[in-house]
Amino acid sequence: MSFINIEIKARTTHTATIRTFLLNNNADFRGTDLQTDTYFNVPNGRLKLREGNIENNLIWYQRPDQQGPKQSDFQLVKVPDAAGLKTMLTSAMGVKVVVQKKREIYFIENVKFHLDELEGLGQFVEIEASNKNHPLPVEQLHEQCNYYMRAFGIEDADLLKCSYSDLMLELI
Repeated sequence: MSFINIEIKARTTHTATIRTFLLNNNADFRGTDLQTDTYFNVPNGRLKLREGNIENNLIWYQRPDQQGPKQSDFQLVKVPDAAGLKTMLTSAMGVKVVVQKKREIYFIENVKFHLDELEGLGQFVEIEASNKNHPLPVEQLHEQCNYYMRAFGIEDADLLKCSYSDLMLELI
């Protein structure tokens, strides 16, 4: 099944302030996950296998590379045997890049927040307003994303237009 996220990714030096805001606003802290995202070579969109202690999913998504809130159309499948699937997909498609991160995961209703730290790249915040479990119109998802951007003090200059995979490819 396909879902929609309206999302942003931004560099931050205010992780502690954002964390305090989330906790003061009753965010549901799901934990800290050490995640490995393996991106595979595909003809369209992005396909990644996420391996972590909290999240283990195969995720295909497509979104424009642009700054600011953007729509991401995605499909997600839970993966019980990530190692086996990784071996198969690596053989079939080849690995494009691997991204490793430390991620704190929070939720406020349908909005998911990530406080990410990537070695060599720095600290980031992601905001994902999703209709996955809440049937909300796209306009409301945009409003939610914009609200939290303002609340976190995210400036246009902080916003990234690409994915972590693109940033890692630039380091290689």
